[in-house]
Amino acid sequence: MLLWLLLILAPGRQPAGALPKALLLLKPPWSTAFKGETVTLFCKDHHSLAWEYVSWYHNETPLRKQSGKLQISKSGHYRCKTQRSSLSDPVHVQFLSDWLVLQASHPAFERDKVVLRCRGKEDEDIMERTYYKNEEKIKSSYNSNITVYPAFNDDSTYHCTASGTNIWGRSWTETSRPLKIQVQELFPSPVLTASPPWPIEGSPVTLTCETGLPPQTSHTRLQFCFFKEHQALGAGWSNSPELQIPTTWSEGAASYWCQARTVIPRILKTSPRSQIRVHRVPVSDVNLETQPPVGQLIEGEDLVLICSVAAGTGTVTFSWHREGSERSLGRKTQNALSAELRIASVREQDVGRYYCAADNMDGPVLSKRIRITLRVPVSPPVLTVRTPRAQAVEGDVVELHCEAQRGSPPILYRFYHEDVPLGSSSAPSGGEASLNLSLTAEHSGNYSCEANNSLGVQRSKMVSLSITIPVSHPVLTLNPDVAQAMVGDVLELRCEAQRGSPPILYWFYHEDVILGNTSAPFGGGASFNLSLTTEHSGNYSCGADNGLGAQSSETVSLNITGLSKNKVTHTTVGVIGCLLSMLGLAATAALVGRFRTQRKSGAIPRNIGSVPGPDPPAQALHGPPSLSWPALMELQPLYSNVSPGDDDLVYSQIWSRQHREGSPATHSPRTHQKGEVFHQEPAIIYSEVKRADPDDPARQDREEAAEGYENVPCASLALDH
Repeated sequence: MLLWLLLILAPGRQPAGALPKALLLLKPPWSTAFKGETVTLFCKDHHSLAWEYVSWYHNETPLRKQSGKLQISKSGHYRCKTQRSSLSDPVHVQFLSDWLVLQASHPAFERDKVVLRCRGKEDEDIMERTYYKNEEKIKSSYNSNITVYPAFNDDSTYHCTASGTNIWGRSWTETSRPLKIQVQELFPSPVLTASPPWPIEGSPVTLTCETGLPPQTSHTRLQFCFFKEHQALGAGWSNSPELQIPTTWSEGAASYWCQARTVIPRILKTSPRSQIRVHRVPVSDVNLETQPPVGQLIEGEDLVLICSVAAGTGTVTFSWHREGSERSLGRKTQNALSAELRIASVREQDVGRYYCAADNMDGPVLSKRIRITLRVPVSPPVLTVRTPRAQAVEGDVVELHCEAQRGSPPILYRFYHEDVPLGSSSAPSGGEASLNLSLTAEHSGNYSCEANNSLGVQRSKMVSLSITIPVSHPVLTLNPDVAQAMVGDVLELRCEAQRGSPPILYWFYHEDVILGNTSAPFGGGASFNLSLTTEHSGNYSCGADNGLGAQSSETVSLNITGLSKNKVTHTTVGVIGCLLSMLGLAATAALVGRFRTQRKSGAIPRNIGSVPGPDPPAQALHGPPSLSWPALMELQPLYSNVSPGDDDLVYSQIWSRQHREGSPATHSPRTHQKGEVFHQEPAIIYSEVKRADPDDPARQDREEAAEGYENVPCASLALDH
């Protein structure tokens, strides 16, 4: 008959948080005994032996005894528990009536020593004991005990024999029942557990390699190692049965497992492989932000689009889009709740509505759309000066127009004259701005404008503006400044306008009759010289014109009182000479006429030898008979030499009077009615004829010949006097 010795059944797996199992011990430590003997049972929890409040069970039937030990003499299965432990594994104890029994020590753990004792009822009669394993002899010994090291789940059977001699000298042999030792695991194969058992993707998880040592083997140390597929996690082997993973991700069918080992004896056990099912949270509340914030992006800067989700686990794929574009601007996949996309050097073509999408395998979720606008720095403005006429005139109102072709509003424009601020104007919606300016003479110069929209200041190019100033009323002065003058004096008429842009044209008038004009190309005044006659008495004035309107001076009166002393003498001589000349011409004309008549009649010879001298001029001899005296006077004015008092100079003075009708003076600032008779005053021209040489012997004769003579038109002198 096969004797089963159930030392301790393999411990079952306890749920997490359960009390540790109690351990049942035997004294003596043999689970097989002879009938009539007793065995004492002790119940031990995880810390120590319990001496009270112990529950005992025999073949699953509770016993009333509650003390810390129990003496038994009946075969059966026994169990116990304490207040700090759960029910122990059952221990089978047998009481046999055989003469020879094979006993094994209790408890027995894998790779631990087990003592086998071959015991008889009359142990002193045994001379030799022989032990067998699976019918094979292990050892013969005169001692009663041997040591074996059975493996876990060892299926071997053991028995022993005892031999000796009786009093009659005959040999005898006894054989024990076969014994099958069931060895308890030192520690069970570990089981890998995860806490929480269903972790959320992205959250931490704690792995535990669950196994345990019996309380009576607490001196043994276990080491643990965790694996993911074929890769060790953490630092490898450690004394802790736990490993924390900071972040878990859903990565398909990845399997986890662990190992536990003892150093002495060398036992290594591996847990079954298991998969940790990570719960993935779909993305939600997708949001798109920009850096810099919306409305503060300046043209040329980089734009950063930040796409984020409020919730979602695992690997998230982010993508960025712009309305109107079929292709995405970019795509990123990463284990994060946000991602960025940088758009370098943003231009006007990048303006529009943007959005992003996030997807962690449950379908894309879109963000709200945001509008990206640019703040454009102002471009250099253009200044335009708008005048009411081609040439700006003092008193005009001009418009300074400044416009920057590009730039985000609002734009503040400032206007400058020679870098001196004139004023400012704002364009809240962008575009242009203007400043009106009433011109004065000081406003000539360079103008510029400035545009500023807080993103930078730009200055326009300079624009020059020339202000034309109308002439003021001129002032006429006489030099010499006298109210009365003498005939023959040279009078300077000085006309000057204090204000007015050049060139200025000055006109001089005597009783509103034009005397002449003079130009002042660079401004200022102008003069006109006049040799006075008695006709020059009266009112004088002048006019100034620079194309912006003529202005007239006030009239200045001048009284001509008579001739000067020298001039009277010279003029008298001239008049007498003129009269004598006229008489001579008349006599000569009469003689010529008579001579021609006589020649035609043959009374006078062709050559007159009694009269010496040159031939008469052809014109005098052959002139037209119809030539009248007044015509002769007009066509051939007479001239005289005038000595102004300088002994070294001889002058020639020419007087002429012209009467024309219907020919208005040109370039005059005054206007006349059509058909009005224009009178040109006599023009006096002095020219130097010759300077006398004081060493010339003929000088005396020439001076006497020239002194006291004046060539004047006879008709004019006759009319004047």
